[in-house]
Amino acid sequence: MKKYITSILALSMVFTACSTDTDINRDPDLLNPDNAPLSAQLPAGISGLAGSEGAAMAIIGGMWAQYWTQSNAANQYKDIDNYNLGTADYNYVWDGMYDALGDIRNVKRKAAASGNWKYYLIATTLEAQASQILTDWYGSVPYEEANNKDILAPRFNTGEEIYDLMIADLDDALSKDLSASQGTNPGTDDFIFGGDMTKWTQFANTMKLKIYMRQTNSSRAAAAGTAITAMLNSGVTFLSTDAAMTQFTDAINQSNPLYEFNNRRLNVATNLRMSTTLASYFAANSDPRRGAYYLAGNSLNQGFYNSTVGAGTIAVVKLAATTPVLFMSKEESLFLQAEAAARYNGGTGAKALYDAAVNANFARYSLAEGGLLAGAYAYPSAGTVDQQIEAIIVQKWIASFPGNGFEGFFEKNRTGYPRTSAVPQSDPSYVPGQITYSVNGATGGLFPKRMPYPLTERNANPNAPTLVPITTPVWWANN
Repeated sequence: MKKYITSILALSMVFTACSTDTDINRDPDLLNPDNAPLSAQLPAGISGLAGSEGAAMAIIGGMWAQYWTQSNAANQYKDIDNYNLGTADYNYVWDGMYDALGDIRNVKRKAAASGNWKYYLIATTLEAQASQILTDWYGSVPYEEANNKDILAPRFNTGEEIYDLMIADLDDALSKDLSASQGTNPGTDDFIFGGDMTKWTQFANTMKLKIYMRQTNSSRAAAAGTAITAMLNSGVTFLSTDAAMTQFTDAINQSNPLYEFNNRRLNVATNLRMSTTLASYFAANSDPRRGAYYLAGNSLNQGFYNSTVGAGTIAVVKLAATTPVLFMSKEESLFLQAEAAARYNGGTGAKALYDAAVNANFARYSLAEGGLLAGAYAYPSAGTVDQQIEAIIVQKWIASFPGNGFEGFFEKNRTGYPRTSAVPQSDPSYVPGQITYSVNGATGGLFPKRMPYPLTERNANPNAPTLVPITTPVWWANN
């Protein structure tokens, strides 16, 4: 199971998008990194990131964002649902991410050496995208010394260091003259934008905005605000489309990773059930996305896998084999811009961006908002900035379903939204959509804030930090 994403999927995707430089009979992970063409290593890296982020990370993120809960007719994800993850769990998530980053960083090194600024920008953007997720999950992680064959025990950079390094690296890549790029141009080997460098520039800009925005409730809030204001005033453009891998088919080892990991090939298809948290919010607001997210049935209270209610009455999460893996969705970009406008631009343009983001998520499922933007989901233009941010983040939480639940989880930790329930979901006073402590939670009423360092890294790297409880917030989280 653990190697499905980082080898078989990566290889099969290279097969489907091979160029004349790619030997389709050789796994790119086994090629000499100094000799492998950029067009072979880039798709392997993209596929590896998609597999790690889109499978187990998506499972954990969706569970802790409370889109779904463990079925009471199975037990695959009980340890996630009751916050009982240990160092021996999900080691392959870490390994898979760094395996994929090895390909990405090889592309970056080779592109820098040859002056191929197009591949350099692509690789740097992907390096930042993956590193942001890693450090937001774990805290300190290897960055500067990672994926260096001459350093067997890379140093762990702090989260603050990594955030600064990501910005510096993105600025460096964005400063290059793409018209002077040397060597081959990215094309079908770029599974995300097919070599469209305007979109890659927008993706890099949007990653910068995201990195700054993640710091807005930290001790660095003032500096982040200054940087965001400068970006907004500079006229840079942000993503207006999905940054996504879409080359999935309904075939073994070639499907969407979350579908493959959970649904049809590697697991019981009905493990993930509709959580009362999101389901109750949909029901309270007559939101038609409930039917797009879940099959028919009732919801299950978060963590209530001991329930004796017939499992056949509880709705199963809808997953599809060909759903794209979203490295950043159009909605996420719009919500980031909306929050930036609300916080730092006097609110100018925030409502339009918010409305566009909500409409984009409904359109993803061929639905219309049906008046909700004039009713329950109306942007609170006359409200406080905190009320505006709450509206933005709650809708962003909804729109991160199914594969980007970890972003909903991170944003909850940053902003406090959706709000935390003071009562269990069995209580009649429970407010629909509020995050609730798992019925079978094993952390004494404290919510998880991070993943534990994997045993594989702790055994192999003497620089691995001392373990802290998963209830310990990462540096930017104040909620």
